[in-house]
Amino acid sequence: MKTDNQHSRRNFLKKMASTAVAASVAPTILLPRNGNVLSREIAYRKTFGANDHIQIGLIGGGIQGTSNMESALKVPGVKLMAVADLYDGRLVRAKELYGHDMATTKDYREILNRPDIDAVVVAVPDHLHAQIGIEALKAGKALYCEKPMTKLIEEGHALIKAAHETKQLVQVGSQRVSSIIYAKARELFRAGAIGELNLVEAYYDRHSAQGAWQYSLPLDASPETVDWDRFLSDKAPKIPFDPLHFFRWRNYQRYGTGVAGDLFVHLFSGIHFVLDSKGPNRIMTSGGLRYWKDGRDVPDLMVGIYDYPKTESHPEFTLTLRVNFADGSGGGQQFRFIGSEGQMIISGRGVSIKKKRLAEAPGYTINTFPEAMQEAFLKTYHEKYPAKFEVIGPQEEEYTAPREYSDSYDHFANFFNAIRNKTGVVEDAVFGLRAAGPALLSNTSHFERKIVHWNPETMVVERSATT
Repeated sequence: MKTDNQHSRRNFLKKMASTAVAASVAPTILLPRNGNVLSREIAYRKTFGANDHIQIGLIGGGIQGTSNMESALKVPGVKLMAVADLYDGRLVRAKELYGHDMATTKDYREILNRPDIDAVVVAVPDHLHAQIGIEALKAGKALYCEKPMTKLIEEGHALIKAAHETKQLVQVGSQRVSSIIYAKARELFRAGAIGELNLVEAYYDRHSAQGAWQYSLPLDASPETVDWDRFLSDKAPKIPFDPLHFFRWRNYQRYGTGVAGDLFVHLFSGIHFVLDSKGPNRIMTSGGLRYWKDGRDVPDLMVGIYDYPKTESHPEFTLTLRVNFADGSGGGQQFRFIGSEGQMIISGRGVSIKKKRLAEAPGYTINTFPEAMQEAFLKTYHEKYPAKFEVIGPQEEEYTAPREYSDSYDHFANFFNAIRNKTGVVEDAVFGLRAAGPALLSNTSHFERKIVHWNPETMVVERSATT
Protein backbone atom coordinates (compact mmCIF):
# COMPACT_ATOMS: atom_id res chain seq x y z
CA MET A 1 0.00 0.00 0.00
CA LYS A 2 1.35 3.42 -0.94
CA THR A 3 1.99 5.96 1.78
CA ASP A 4 0.89 9.61 1.66
CA ASN A 5 4.48 10.59 0.92
CA GLN A 6 4.59 8.21 -2.03
CA HIS A 7 1.32 9.63 -3.40
CA SER A 8 2.66 13.17 -2.95
CA ARG A 9 5.87 12.34 -4.77
CA ARG A 10 4.02 10.58 -7.60
CA ASN A 11 1.68 13.56 -8.01
CA PHE A 12 4.65 15.90 -8.17
CA LEU A 13 6.27 13.89 -10.96
CA LYS A 14 2.99 13.87 -12.89
CA LYS A 15 2.67 17.65 -12.53
CA MET A 16 6.20 18.09 -13.79
CA ALA A 17 5.17 16.46 -17.05
CA SER A 18 2.71 19.26 -17.83
CA THR A 19 4.77 22.26 -16.77
CA ALA A 20 7.51 24.21 -18.46
CA VAL A 21 9.83 23.95 -15.50
CA ALA A 22 13.14 22.66 -16.85
CA ALA A 23 15.23 20.40 -14.65
CA SER A 24 17.97 19.22 -16.91
CA VAL A 25 20.76 20.27 -19.17
CA ALA A 26 19.57 22.97 -21.54
CA PRO A 27 19.21 21.54 -25.08
CA THR A 28 21.02 24.43 -26.75
CA ILE A 29 23.23 24.46 -29.82
CA LEU A 30 26.78 24.81 -28.62
CA LEU A 31 28.90 27.79 -29.56
CA PRO A 32 32.54 28.60 -28.80
CA ARG A 33 33.01 30.92 -25.87
CA ASN A 34 36.07 32.43 -24.27
CA GLY A 35 38.55 31.46 -26.92
CA ASN A 36 36.73 28.44 -28.37
CA VAL A 37 35.96 26.82 -25.02
CA LEU A 38 32.71 24.87 -25.23
CA SER A 39 30.18 25.46 -22.50
CA ARG A 40 26.64 24.44 -21.69
CA GLU A 41 24.33 26.28 -19.37
CA ILE A 42 22.76 24.06 -16.72
CA ALA A 43 19.05 24.78 -16.37
CA TYR A 44 18.73 23.42 -12.84
CA ARG A 45 17.65 26.33 -10.70
CA LYS A 46 15.23 24.55 -8.37
CA THR A 47 15.68 23.03 -4.94
CA PHE A 48 13.74 19.79 -4.71
CA GLY A 49 11.83 18.79 -1.62
CA ALA A 50 11.97 15.35 -0.03
CA ASN A 51 8.86 14.19 -1.92
CA ASP A 52 10.02 15.65 -5.22
CA HIS A 53 12.97 13.36 -5.91
CA ILE A 54 13.23 10.82 -8.67
CA GLN A 55 13.98 7.71 -6.66
CA ILE A 56 16.27 5.16 -8.23
CA GLY A 57 17.67 1.70 -7.62
CA LEU A 58 21.08 0.44 -8.69
CA ILE A 59 21.28 -3.11 -10.01
CA GLY A 60 24.94 -4.03 -10.24
CA GLY A 61 27.21 -2.29 -7.73
CA GLY A 62 30.50 -3.14 -9.42
CA ILE A 63 33.03 -0.84 -11.06
CA GLN A 64 30.69 0.64 -13.66
CA GLY A 65 27.66 0.80 -11.40
CA THR A 66 29.60 2.70 -8.75
CA SER A 67 30.96 5.06 -11.40
CA ASN A 68 27.44 5.65 -12.66
CA MET A 69 26.27 6.65 -9.20
CA GLU A 70 29.08 9.21 -8.92
CA SER A 71 27.49 11.01 -11.87
CA ALA A 72 23.81 10.26 -11.32
CA LEU A 73 23.68 11.43 -7.72
CA LYS A 74 25.21 14.78 -8.62
CA VAL A 75 22.08 15.59 -10.62
CA PRO A 76 19.70 17.59 -8.39
CA GLY A 77 16.47 15.92 -7.35
CA VAL A 78 17.70 12.32 -7.50
CA LYS A 79 17.80 9.87 -4.58
CA LEU A 80 19.29 6.38 -4.44
CA MET A 81 16.97 4.03 -2.56
CA ALA A 82 18.48 0.56 -2.92
CA VAL A 83 21.41 -1.39 -4.33
CA ALA A 84 21.45 -4.96 -5.62
CA ASP A 85 24.59 -6.98 -6.23
CA LEU A 86 25.57 -10.65 -6.12
CA TYR A 87 28.72 -10.20 -4.01
CA ASP A 88 28.42 -9.51 -0.28
CA GLY A 89 31.41 -7.16 -0.27
CA ARG A 90 29.78 -4.78 -2.72
CA LEU A 91 26.66 -4.61 -0.58
CA VAL A 92 28.82 -3.68 2.40
CA ARG A 93 30.57 -1.10 0.27
CA ALA A 94 27.22 0.34 -0.86
CA LYS A 95 26.32 1.09 2.75
CA GLU A 96 29.73 2.69 3.29
CA LEU A 97 29.23 4.90 0.24
CA TYR A 98 25.54 5.77 0.42
CA GLY A 99 24.64 5.40 4.09
CA HIS A 100 24.26 2.50 6.50
CA ASP A 101 20.48 2.68 6.18
CA MET A 102 20.74 1.97 2.44
CA ALA A 103 18.63 -1.02 1.43
CA THR A 104 20.74 -3.77 -0.13
CA THR A 105 19.89 -7.15 -1.62
CA LYS A 106 21.25 -9.94 -3.78
CA ASP A 107 17.88 -10.29 -5.51
CA TYR A 108 17.28 -7.45 -7.98
CA ARG A 109 13.59 -8.33 -8.08
CA GLU A 110 13.21 -6.84 -4.61
CA ILE A 111 14.12 -3.48 -6.16
CA LEU A 112 11.75 -3.95 -9.10
CA ASN A 113 8.90 -4.76 -6.72
CA ARG A 114 9.28 -1.55 -4.72
CA PRO A 115 6.56 1.01 -5.58
CA ASP A 116 8.70 3.90 -4.35
CA ILE A 117 11.38 3.41 -7.05
CA ASP A 118 10.84 5.24 -10.33
CA ALA A 119 13.89 4.11 -12.31
CA VAL A 120 16.71 1.60 -12.20
CA VAL A 121 20.30 1.78 -13.36
CA VAL A 122 21.35 -1.64 -14.67
CA ALA A 123 25.12 -2.19 -14.70
CA VAL A 124 25.40 -5.96 -14.71
CA PRO A 125 27.35 -8.35 -16.97
CA ASP A 126 26.25 -8.21 -20.61
CA HIS A 127 24.46 -11.57 -20.62
CA LEU A 128 21.97 -10.27 -18.03
CA HIS A 129 21.19 -6.87 -19.61
CA ALA A 130 18.10 -7.93 -21.54
CA GLN A 131 16.67 -10.21 -18.84
CA ILE A 132 16.82 -7.58 -16.10
CA GLY A 133 16.04 -4.67 -18.43
CA ILE A 134 12.83 -6.22 -19.74
CA GLU A 135 11.70 -7.19 -16.23
CA ALA A 136 12.36 -3.62 -15.09
CA LEU A 137 10.24 -2.15 -17.89
CA LYS A 138 7.40 -4.56 -17.16
CA ALA A 139 7.62 -3.56 -13.50
CA GLY A 140 6.95 0.04 -14.52
CA LYS A 141 10.48 1.37 -14.06
CA ALA A 142 12.34 3.71 -16.37
CA LEU A 143 15.53 1.96 -17.42
CA TYR A 144 19.11 3.18 -17.69
CA CYS A 145 20.94 0.21 -19.19
CA GLU A 146 24.69 -0.01 -19.61
CA LYS A 147 26.12 -0.59 -23.07
CA PRO A 148 26.00 -2.76 -25.06
CA MET A 149 22.25 -2.76 -24.62
CA THR A 150 22.09 -6.54 -25.11
CA LYS A 151 24.37 -9.49 -25.71
CA LEU A 152 22.25 -10.94 -28.51
CA ILE A 153 20.52 -9.06 -31.32
CA GLU A 154 17.23 -10.88 -30.83
CA GLU A 155 17.25 -9.80 -27.18
CA GLY A 156 17.60 -6.22 -28.39
CA HIS A 157 14.40 -6.49 -30.39
CA ALA A 158 12.67 -7.97 -27.35
CA LEU A 159 13.79 -5.03 -25.21
CA ILE A 160 12.60 -2.53 -27.84
CA LYS A 161 9.23 -4.30 -27.87
CA ALA A 162 9.00 -4.18 -24.08
CA ALA A 163 9.78 -0.45 -24.06
CA HIS A 164 7.07 0.16 -26.67
CA GLU A 165 4.46 -1.93 -24.88
CA THR A 166 5.13 -0.57 -21.41
CA LYS A 167 5.65 3.07 -22.54
CA GLN A 168 8.67 3.23 -20.24
CA LEU A 169 11.81 5.20 -20.98
CA VAL A 170 15.06 3.49 -21.92
CA GLN A 171 18.39 5.27 -21.90
CA VAL A 172 21.44 3.27 -23.00
CA GLY A 173 24.66 4.15 -21.18
CA SER A 174 27.05 5.41 -23.83
CA GLN A 175 27.58 8.95 -22.62
CA ARG A 176 29.25 10.38 -25.74
CA VAL A 177 25.86 11.04 -27.29
CA SER A 178 25.18 13.59 -24.54
CA SER A 179 28.59 15.26 -24.78
CA ILE A 180 28.96 18.91 -25.72
CA ILE A 181 32.05 17.87 -27.68
CA TYR A 182 30.10 15.49 -29.89
CA ALA A 183 27.28 18.00 -30.18
CA LYS A 184 29.78 20.51 -31.56
CA ALA A 185 31.16 17.91 -33.97
CA ARG A 186 27.61 17.20 -35.13
CA GLU A 187 27.03 20.91 -35.71
CA LEU A 188 30.28 21.29 -37.66
CA PHE A 189 29.56 18.26 -39.83
CA ARG A 190 26.05 19.49 -40.65
CA ALA A 191 27.50 22.87 -41.61
CA GLY A 192 29.74 21.18 -44.19
CA ALA A 193 32.99 21.95 -42.39
CA ILE A 194 34.88 19.06 -44.02
CA GLY A 195 33.10 18.86 -47.35
CA GLU A 196 31.78 15.47 -48.43
CA LEU A 197 32.60 12.71 -45.96
CA ASN A 198 34.34 9.63 -47.35
CA LEU A 199 36.17 7.95 -44.43
CA VAL A 200 35.99 7.73 -40.63
CA GLU A 201 38.83 6.29 -38.56
CA ALA A 202 38.41 5.60 -34.85
CA TYR A 203 40.39 3.77 -32.21
CA TYR A 204 40.22 3.09 -28.48
CA ASP A 205 43.52 1.60 -27.30
CA ARG A 206 44.73 0.69 -23.80
CA HIS A 207 47.98 -0.29 -22.12
CA SER A 208 47.34 -1.46 -18.57
CA ALA A 209 46.26 -4.58 -16.73
CA GLN A 210 43.07 -2.91 -15.46
CA GLY A 211 42.32 -1.57 -18.92
CA ALA A 212 42.62 -5.15 -20.17
CA TRP A 213 40.03 -6.28 -17.57
CA GLN A 214 42.41 -7.92 -15.11
CA TYR A 215 40.29 -6.60 -12.26
CA SER A 216 41.29 -7.23 -8.64
CA LEU A 217 39.83 -10.31 -6.95
CA PRO A 218 38.52 -9.87 -3.37
CA LEU A 219 40.18 -12.06 -0.77
CA ASP A 220 36.87 -13.57 0.38
CA ALA A 221 35.54 -14.56 -3.05
CA SER A 222 33.71 -17.86 -2.57
CA PRO A 223 30.34 -19.56 -3.14
CA GLU A 224 29.39 -18.27 0.33
CA THR A 225 29.90 -14.60 -0.57
CA VAL A 226 28.77 -14.73 -4.22
CA ASP A 227 25.34 -15.76 -5.57
CA TRP A 228 26.88 -17.82 -8.37
CA ASP A 229 23.66 -19.46 -9.60
CA ARG A 230 21.93 -16.10 -10.01
CA PHE A 231 24.98 -14.83 -11.92
CA LEU A 232 24.79 -17.72 -14.38
CA SER A 233 21.00 -17.46 -14.59
CA ASP A 234 19.73 -19.47 -17.55
CA LYS A 235 21.88 -17.44 -19.93
CA ALA A 236 25.24 -19.14 -19.30
CA PRO A 237 26.47 -22.74 -19.00
CA LYS A 238 26.34 -24.26 -15.53
CA ILE A 239 29.89 -24.61 -14.19
CA PRO A 240 31.36 -24.69 -10.67
CA PHE A 241 32.10 -21.37 -9.00
CA ASP A 242 35.06 -19.57 -10.54
CA PRO A 243 36.06 -16.13 -9.19
CA LEU A 244 37.77 -15.25 -12.49
CA HIS A 245 34.53 -15.78 -14.37
CA PHE A 246 32.57 -13.69 -11.88
CA PHE A 247 34.89 -10.75 -11.29
CA ARG A 248 36.53 -10.73 -14.75
CA TRP A 249 33.49 -11.73 -16.75
CA ARG A 250 34.42 -9.51 -19.71
CA ASN A 251 37.13 -12.03 -20.60
CA TYR A 252 34.65 -14.75 -21.54
CA GLN A 253 32.24 -15.01 -24.46
CA ARG A 254 29.57 -16.69 -22.35
CA TYR A 255 29.02 -13.51 -20.29
CA GLY A 256 30.58 -10.59 -22.16
CA THR A 257 30.90 -9.21 -25.66
CA GLY A 258 34.66 -8.64 -25.81
CA VAL A 259 36.42 -5.51 -26.96
CA ALA A 260 33.69 -4.95 -29.55
CA GLY A 261 30.88 -4.85 -27.00
CA ASP A 262 32.90 -2.93 -24.43
CA LEU A 263 34.58 -0.32 -26.66
CA PHE A 264 33.56 -0.58 -30.33
CA VAL A 265 30.01 0.16 -29.19
CA HIS A 266 31.18 3.49 -27.72
CA LEU A 267 32.75 4.36 -31.07
CA PHE A 268 29.63 3.38 -33.01
CA SER A 269 27.47 5.46 -30.65
CA GLY A 270 29.60 8.56 -31.09
CA ILE A 271 29.81 8.20 -34.87
CA HIS A 272 26.08 7.54 -35.27
CA PHE A 273 25.25 10.59 -33.16
CA VAL A 274 27.57 12.95 -35.03
CA LEU A 275 26.39 11.78 -38.45
CA ASP A 276 22.73 10.98 -37.67
CA SER A 277 23.57 7.54 -38.99
CA LYS A 278 21.70 4.29 -38.52
CA GLY A 279 24.72 2.12 -39.13
CA PRO A 280 26.73 0.07 -41.61
CA ASN A 281 25.46 -2.53 -44.04
CA ARG A 282 28.68 -4.57 -44.35
CA ILE A 283 30.92 -5.70 -41.48
CA MET A 284 34.39 -7.27 -41.58
CA THR A 285 36.79 -7.77 -38.66
CA SER A 286 40.09 -9.38 -37.86
CA GLY A 287 42.30 -9.67 -34.80
CA GLY A 288 43.27 -12.12 -32.11
CA LEU A 289 44.68 -12.75 -28.66
CA ARG A 290 48.15 -11.21 -28.88
CA TYR A 291 49.26 -10.38 -25.34
CA TRP A 292 46.77 -10.95 -22.49
CA LYS A 293 46.88 -14.77 -22.61
CA ASP A 294 45.38 -15.24 -19.15
CA GLY A 295 42.73 -17.81 -20.00
CA ARG A 296 40.35 -15.42 -21.73
CA ASP A 297 38.63 -16.57 -24.91
CA VAL A 298 38.14 -13.16 -26.53
CA PRO A 299 40.63 -11.09 -28.56
CA ASP A 300 42.72 -8.33 -27.04
CA LEU A 301 43.22 -6.82 -30.51
CA MET A 302 40.50 -6.23 -33.06
CA VAL A 303 40.33 -4.20 -36.26
CA GLY A 304 37.09 -3.66 -38.15
CA ILE A 305 36.09 -2.32 -41.57
CA TYR A 306 32.50 -1.17 -42.11
CA ASP A 307 30.70 0.11 -45.18
CA TYR A 308 27.99 2.71 -44.61
CA PRO A 309 25.37 3.31 -47.31
CA LYS A 310 24.30 6.75 -48.51
CA THR A 311 21.45 8.26 -46.50
CA GLU A 312 19.75 11.63 -46.21
CA SER A 313 22.19 12.66 -43.47
CA HIS A 314 25.51 11.43 -44.91
CA PRO A 315 27.11 10.12 -48.12
CA GLU A 316 28.40 6.61 -48.57
CA PHE A 317 31.58 6.17 -46.52
CA THR A 318 33.90 3.59 -44.98
CA LEU A 319 34.67 3.24 -41.27
CA THR A 320 37.71 1.61 -39.66
CA LEU A 321 37.77 0.76 -35.94
CA ARG A 322 40.56 -0.53 -33.73
CA VAL A 323 41.02 -1.67 -30.15
CA ASN A 324 44.48 -2.75 -28.96
CA PHE A 325 44.95 -3.74 -25.32
CA ALA A 326 48.74 -3.91 -25.64
CA ASP A 327 49.43 -0.52 -27.18
CA GLY A 328 52.99 0.24 -26.13
CA SER A 329 52.55 3.90 -26.99
CA GLY A 330 50.31 4.27 -23.95
CA GLY A 331 46.83 3.91 -25.38
CA GLY A 332 44.27 6.60 -26.13
CA GLN A 333 41.23 7.21 -28.27
CA GLN A 334 40.35 9.35 -31.27
CA PHE A 335 37.80 9.86 -34.02
CA ARG A 336 38.92 11.20 -37.40
CA PHE A 337 36.24 12.23 -39.89
CA ILE A 338 37.77 12.79 -43.33
CA GLY A 339 36.06 14.70 -46.10
CA SER A 340 36.81 16.24 -49.46
CA GLU A 341 37.69 19.62 -47.92
CA GLY A 342 39.11 18.80 -44.51
CA GLN A 343 39.20 16.57 -41.47
CA MET A 344 37.49 16.72 -38.09
CA ILE A 345 39.15 15.09 -35.08
CA ILE A 346 37.49 14.32 -31.75
CA SER A 347 40.16 13.59 -29.19
CA GLY A 348 40.48 14.08 -25.47
CA ARG A 349 38.34 17.01 -24.39
CA GLY A 350 37.84 18.71 -27.73
CA VAL A 351 37.10 18.72 -31.43
CA SER A 352 39.28 20.29 -34.10
CA ILE A 353 38.92 21.09 -37.79
CA LYS A 354 41.71 21.25 -40.34
CA LYS A 355 40.76 22.33 -43.85
CA LYS A 356 42.41 21.97 -47.22
CA ARG A 357 40.10 22.53 -50.15
CA LEU A 358 40.72 20.85 -53.45
CA ALA A 359 41.81 23.47 -55.99
CA GLU A 360 39.30 24.24 -58.72
CA ALA A 361 42.10 24.22 -61.30
CA PRO A 362 43.43 20.65 -61.60
CA GLY A 363 46.96 21.64 -62.67
CA TYR A 364 48.72 20.04 -65.58
CA THR A 365 51.42 17.59 -66.59
CA ILE A 366 52.46 18.67 -70.08
CA ASN A 367 56.27 18.61 -70.03
CA THR A 368 56.34 15.56 -72.29
CA PHE A 369 54.14 17.26 -74.92
CA PRO A 370 55.68 19.00 -77.94
CA GLU A 371 56.38 22.68 -77.33
CA ALA A 372 53.63 23.86 -79.68
CA MET A 373 51.17 21.53 -77.97
CA GLN A 374 52.19 22.90 -74.55
CA GLU A 375 51.50 26.46 -75.68
CA ALA A 376 48.11 25.50 -77.12
CA PHE A 377 47.22 23.53 -73.99
CA LEU A 378 48.13 26.43 -71.66
CA LYS A 379 46.07 28.89 -73.68
CA THR A 380 43.00 26.68 -73.39
CA TYR A 381 43.72 25.88 -69.74
CA HIS A 382 43.98 29.53 -68.62
CA GLU A 383 40.80 30.40 -70.48
CA LYS A 384 38.97 27.63 -68.63
CA TYR A 385 40.62 28.31 -65.23
CA PRO A 386 41.41 32.05 -65.04
CA ALA A 387 43.42 33.23 -62.04
CA LYS A 388 41.26 34.67 -59.28
CA PHE A 389 41.62 35.84 -55.73
CA GLU A 390 39.32 35.00 -52.84
CA VAL A 391 39.16 35.59 -49.10
CA ILE A 392 40.36 32.50 -47.25
CA GLY A 393 38.83 31.77 -43.88
CA PRO A 394 40.54 30.04 -40.97
CA GLN A 395 42.05 26.73 -41.99
CA GLU A 396 42.20 25.34 -38.46
CA GLU A 397 39.68 25.56 -35.63
CA GLU A 398 39.66 23.92 -32.21
CA TYR A 399 37.01 23.71 -29.51
CA THR A 400 37.61 22.34 -26.03
CA ALA A 401 35.38 21.53 -23.07
CA PRO A 402 36.10 22.93 -19.61
CA ARG A 403 38.35 20.75 -17.48
CA GLU A 404 35.54 20.01 -15.04
CA TYR A 405 33.06 19.00 -17.75
CA SER A 406 31.42 15.54 -17.49
CA ASP A 407 29.45 13.95 -20.31
CA SER A 408 28.37 11.19 -17.90
CA TYR A 409 26.62 13.85 -15.80
CA ASP A 410 24.91 15.23 -18.91
CA HIS A 411 23.80 11.74 -19.93
CA PHE A 412 22.10 11.12 -16.60
CA ALA A 413 20.66 14.64 -16.56
CA ASN A 414 19.09 13.92 -19.95
CA PHE A 415 17.60 10.68 -18.58
CA PHE A 416 16.15 12.24 -15.44
CA ASN A 417 14.80 15.22 -17.36
CA ALA A 418 12.99 12.83 -19.69
CA ILE A 419 11.41 11.10 -16.69
CA ARG A 420 10.21 14.38 -15.22
CA ASN A 421 8.96 15.97 -18.41
CA LYS A 422 7.87 12.88 -20.38
CA THR A 423 10.22 13.75 -23.21
CA GLY A 424 12.47 11.55 -25.31
CA VAL A 425 15.97 10.54 -24.33
CA VAL A 426 19.07 11.01 -26.45
CA GLU A 427 19.90 7.29 -26.64
CA ASP A 428 16.77 5.16 -26.65
CA ALA A 429 16.50 1.41 -27.20
CA VAL A 430 16.42 1.69 -31.00
CA PHE A 431 19.56 3.82 -31.03
CA GLY A 432 21.06 1.38 -28.54
CA LEU A 433 20.50 -1.64 -30.78
CA ARG A 434 21.78 0.20 -33.85
CA ALA A 435 25.03 0.76 -31.96
CA ALA A 436 25.16 -2.67 -30.34
CA GLY A 437 24.24 -4.62 -33.48
CA PRO A 438 27.38 -3.82 -35.51
CA ALA A 439 29.51 -4.34 -32.39
CA LEU A 440 28.05 -7.78 -31.73
CA LEU A 441 28.40 -8.70 -35.41
CA SER A 442 32.04 -7.65 -35.25
CA ASN A 443 32.47 -10.68 -33.00
CA THR A 444 30.52 -12.84 -35.42
CA SER A 445 32.77 -11.75 -38.28
CA HIS A 446 35.90 -12.42 -36.23
CA PHE A 447 35.04 -15.82 -34.80
CA GLU A 448 33.27 -17.18 -37.87
CA ARG A 449 35.59 -15.52 -40.39
CA LYS A 450 32.66 -14.01 -42.26
CA ILE A 451 31.64 -10.82 -43.94
CA VAL A 452 28.31 -9.96 -42.33
CA HIS A 453 25.59 -8.01 -44.12
CA TRP A 454 23.46 -5.99 -41.73
CA ASN A 455 20.29 -4.01 -42.41
CA PRO A 456 20.63 -0.85 -40.31
CA GLU A 457 16.99 0.08 -40.89
CA THR A 458 15.37 -3.17 -39.75
CA MET A 459 18.30 -4.19 -37.53
CA VAL A 460 18.53 -7.75 -38.80
CA VAL A 461 21.31 -9.81 -40.39
CA GLU A 462 20.59 -10.26 -44.08
CA ARG A 463 23.31 -12.71 -45.04
CA SER A 464 26.95 -13.51 -44.43
CA ALA A 465 29.73 -14.93 -46.53
CA THR A 466 32.74 -16.90 -45.40
CA THR A 467 35.95 -15.06 -46.26
